[in-house]
Amino acid sequence: VTLTFSTMALISIEDLAELDDEQLDDDVTDSSEPMDDEEQERLYAHWQAVGRTHQVSVPREMTGPIAEMTRRNQETVQERVPFTAISRHEKLGEIMYEERVYPAGKWACITNGENLYEQSISMGFMKLMRFICKESSAGRYLGMTVPVVNEITMLEDGTSFAKDVLTAYYLPSEFQANPPQPSDPDITIVDRGAIRVITRVFFGTTTEETISRQISLLWELLGTSENVHRDTYMVAVYENPGVPNRRNEIWFIRQDP
Repeated sequence: VTLTFSTMALISIEDLAELDDEQLDDDVTDSSEPMDDEEQERLYAHWQAVGRTHQVSVPREMTGPIAEMTRRNQETVQERVPFTAISRHEKLGEIMYEERVYPAGKWACITNGENLYEQSISMGFMKLMRFICKESSAGRYLGMTVPVVNEITMLEDGTSFAKDVLTAYYLPSEFQANPPQPSDPDITIVDRGAIRVITRVFFGTTTEETISRQISLLWELLGTSENVHRDTYMVAVYENPGVPNRRNEIWFIRQDP
């Protein structure tokens, strides 16, 4: 595999849900009505082209979900995963990192182990997208929440990522009490306990290279900390990967929430 990490993009729920205005003008109409076949084909072709640039093939059956999520994103506001802010650490007016508690809640989770981190999360996002777009016992569009979280496990060397990456989508509040069941057996609904995280914002692409750099930077800021997991980290994705300088966060997980 010979790809320059700095030029790799990702195809994800955010790619498909948050096309920028220029792309939307080119690919879809402003109508809230379902797209016709020509519009769906044009949008699918666009994402197939995006996928080829980072070694991800977009299956033909994604045509409907791509169109559905694009249309819905024009009409609705994304729900934020709830949290409680604990502390904020600043230096010269710049936020260096924050500490938050995310309450227990139900997430739709899937694990993929492709050759590249980018491929693993891309495959996971596409499957979750189909779940969000009606492929569940609810039989309807569920709604998008942010951030989508990717959980990384470190190998024994402490620097390399394990191939298996867990991708998690927080179920919207209306489905927390009675979660819809996925049609895809690879997706599981998990009642995840509360977590306390130390989080730092970073901008740009999310690759193994850039994430490793952010992990090192946050450890430098924290110094020695015995109450933080060193074998598992999370990456929270908030914005469309088509945005050149998009917002992400690296999450360190406290051992005791």
